[in-house]
Amino acid sequence: MHGKDDPTSLFYSHNAATYAAALSDASLKRLDAFLAGLSAGATILELGCGSGRDSAVMIARGFDVLPTDGILEMASEASLRLSIPVPVLRFEDIDKVSAFDGIWANACLLHVPRSELGGILQKIHAALRPGGVFYASFKAGETEGHDTLGRFFNYPSRDWLQLKYEVLPWKSITMEEQSGSAYDRKPTEWLHVTAVKS
Repeated sequence: MHGKDDPTSLFYSHNAATYAAALSDASLKRLDAFLAGLSAGATILELGCGSGRDSAVMIARGFDVLPTDGILEMASEASLRLSIPVPVLRFEDIDKVSAFDGIWANACLLHVPRSELGGILQKIHAALRPGGVFYASFKAGETEGHDTLGRFFNYPSRDWLQLKYEVLPWKSITMEEQSGSAYDRKPTEWLHVTAVKS
């Protein structure tokens, strides 16, 4: 996403309430695994929190969570659900250093142009404390482009994405492939990546 007036941002701005209401609990198994790698009460940054669904689970389990979204209208939906202010944070504006034990980015970094993803991953790596855990999911593919709803996706292959991660000093990188679907109800091949900072 390049700015608040690009087609992807406009889609989420105009459909925030509908999108928030449609989200399933499909990612909770992944969320359980992510949280299992953190200490009780760990500090977590959620990027692209959408409806606030995942942050709600993490907060209920006693974690210190900062939910954020790059779209004002989505942040407002999450704020209503969570009853706390949810700041607008675009990926390129991440500027914290060694501030979080975990960063959760479920189905949001998939909108970053390929040419910009390496820089965003660098910012995320810097924001994690040593030993911090980072989870992100992507729709797999071979070349970036738009879906039938007009949203932009980077559609990485497993090998391409692996190389983007390996530039940074992670202690471990785990990538899993899974068939599923998404908001558009179309069959989707997903890449789930969990990386632990050295």
